[in-house]
Amino acid sequence: MSNKPPLDSREKTKSLLIKLQEKICNNLEKIDSKGKFIEESWLRPEGGGGKSRVLKNGKIFEQAGVNFSEVYGKELPESIISQRPEAKGHDWFATGTSLVLHPKNPFIPTVHLNYRYFEAGPVWWFGGGADLTPYYPYLSDARHFHQEHRKACQKIDSNLHKVFKPWCDEYFYLKHRKESRGIGGIFYDYQDGTGNLYKGNNKEGKAYETSKSIGALKLSWDSLFSLAENCGNAFLPAYEPIIHKRMNQIYSEKEREFQLYRRGRYVEFNLVWDRGTIFGLQTNGRTESILMSLPPLARWEYGFKTKDNSREDLLTKIFTKPQDWLNDKDLEQYCKERNIFE
Repeated sequence: MSNKPPLDSREKTKSLLIKLQEKICNNLEKIDSKGKFIEESWLRPEGGGGKSRVLKNGKIFEQAGVNFSEVYGKELPESIISQRPEAKGHDWFATGTSLVLHPKNPFIPTVHLNYRYFEAGPVWWFGGGADLTPYYPYLSDARHFHQEHRKACQKIDSNLHKVFKPWCDEYFYLKHRKESRGIGGIFYDYQDGTGNLYKGNNKEGKAYETSKSIGALKLSWDSLFSLAENCGNAFLPAYEPIIHKRMNQIYSEKEREFQLYRRGRYVEFNLVWDRGTIFGLQTNGRTESILMSLPPLARWEYGFKTKDNSREDLLTKIFTKPQDWLNDKDLEQYCKERNIFE
């Protein structure tokens, strides 16, 4: 089993990610039935470029952004060198597709996806994931999203989801708020087929402990390419049924205001903690594309408190904390008793 990239690794990953952007955009236009994506192609002066597609003011989506980029250069940002010092001094290449969808209806969650590939001299890796941020709690939606991504991971190795799920919980965490951005999904980074699966820095977390107990896994370049392909293709089956289930639910101004309030947390994470945002800005990426993940509207309210046992309160207390969404029977009973299962 070879651990080296094929000679056409850059073209192969680029093709995969362009096709993923195309497939998702075509399907989202059909789902929305009103909005159309506007595409902007852009060039990066230091090398490379991309295609940004944005849909605004649709029937379902207030804003949907799906971005593809292929960039390269000679000087790596410190954020990469600190993680992989052996990449220093080499020309580098990075390609990725990312999206963030902000629906109008507060009962439809915001969703994020990103799959990417990086090379610099002897260093290469795959990274990616998808995560869901509901504004109103429904355990069945959380379960469905996690089930689809677990199936995608298990096609490659049964151990992957065991690490990538808690790694997602760890990554999408607002330390200054002491809460998760949403109900998670999967997240992985620096996957080069060697060593333990978890490549993060938190040796106190569940992802590290689970990865340590599994031990080193040898995965070929082709296996990791297939992982990105499987997970990218899992996105629509994971998210589209949730849209159809929630799109006709009637909401009030109160629910819209709470959605905008929770969107504020989304903005905080992306601007303060997200490594993708930091990498893009540090490498002189296209600012409009980097920040297209931000919602068109959000709000902050000093000292906001939810009413005890309200749906807003249950979202805050239960659905912004890491949970075993798939297997916790006590959580299932708790949600059923409070009418937040279906």
